Amino acid sequence: MPIRIPENLPAYEILEKENIFVMSRSRAEHQDIRPLHVLILNLMPKKIETETQLMRLLSNTPLQVDIELLNVAHQSKNTARTHLDTFYKTFLEIHQRYYDGMIITGAPVEQLDFEQVDYWEELCEIMRWSRKHVYSTMYICWAALAGLYFHFGIPKYPLEKKLFGVFPHKAEKDTPLLRGFDDVFLVPHSRHSDIHRSDIEKVPELEILSYSPLAGVYIVANKNGREFFVTGHNEYERDTLKDEYFRDLEKGLPIEVPFNYFAGDNPNCEPKFSWRCHSNLMYSNWLNYCVYQQTPFHLGDLRNMEMR
Repeated sequence: MPIRIPENLPAYEILEKENIFVMSRSRAEHQDIRPLHVLILNLMPKKIETETQLMRLLSNTPLQVDIELLNVAHQSKNTARTHLDTFYKTFLEIHQRYYDGMIITGAPVEQLDFEQVDYWEELCEIMRWSRKHVYSTMYICWAALAGLYFHFGIPKYPLEKKLFGVFPHKAEKDTPLLRGFDDVFLVPHSRHSDIHRSDIEKVPELEILSYSPLAGVYIVANKNGREFFVTGHNEYERDTLKDEYFRDLEKGLPIEVPFNYFAGDNPNCEPKFSWRCHSNLMYSNWLNYCVYQQTPFHLGDLRNMEMR
């Protein structure tokens, strides 16, 4: 939660520039408090696993967060129909509502052209809708590539081999989303496609927040602070890459031992969980700084806000 101090105190301006969570007494005294409404569009096949990972991260804040789950019309083969019918909404059911935040997950379709994905048109409709109905949207892994392509025309490029493992990253901008991060922090990646820095730098609305010499562009932001495109999987749990590795092995797919994950690169060893703190911090920062402090109290006001 924010610290409450007088607006004319010299420390206020200093701390604000350092992205410390401060709030003036006048604003605090006139502030109404309500829950944040966050929508999760879950495109991953193992929906229960993914929703649990994300909800664990979103709970790491003193803010009250109301979460709704959204599914596309595509039929999931890995999640029971009863679970989807009970806990998930369709776009038709929520398209007139407004949300403080939305997360769009990755999906195992990145080796297809975007237009070949059977729910691409529905996803485009949701991404278009989000700009008038959601204050801040976070796109993860394949969704980050899809969002950059749909909104800004950024192409994706196939990799010669799967980018797979836990890679070191650095922040390139002093940004609230990465407040409190170490100079170097670790993030899991698991993808077959990439985006090029040179393509992003041609788009004036975009800026790169974090980059890895080994894994490439990690976080891209719309400069208006309302859209974040995250190519990695910092929501992954300790064993997620391990499970993916042995799954691919069993399927006979070409797969290497995940980089910087197993001790001594020995898949019989317990994986290192080396990204948990930064993962929790990023989602907490997103809710606190990018959503809570910025979103309108009356969500219906979003319809009149420009996505600059």
